[in-house]
Amino acid sequence: MVKKYIALLLQLMIWSGFTLAEWFSGKEHLLSKVILFIVFSYLAILIARKIVESKKDTLIITVVSLFTYGLLHSALHFFI
Repeated sequence: MVKKYIALLLQLMIWSGFTLAEWFSGKEHLLSKVILFIVFSYLAILIARKIVESKKDTLIITVVSLFTYGLLHSALHFFI
């Protein structure tokens, strides 16, 4: 259970890094942002897979972290 929590927290840090990289990239094309998202997604999946060592749990953790990231990102845009 603790490994899953650590993987989730690390993935949330990765998504924060994605937001920072997206912010630094400025007004890039949509294709470059999609490629950036794919690279960060792959990194998040690799890290979770190393920690949890289960494909099913890795997929669940990644979906939960993406959903949480999306909610936090939307909430911050709404309030700011």
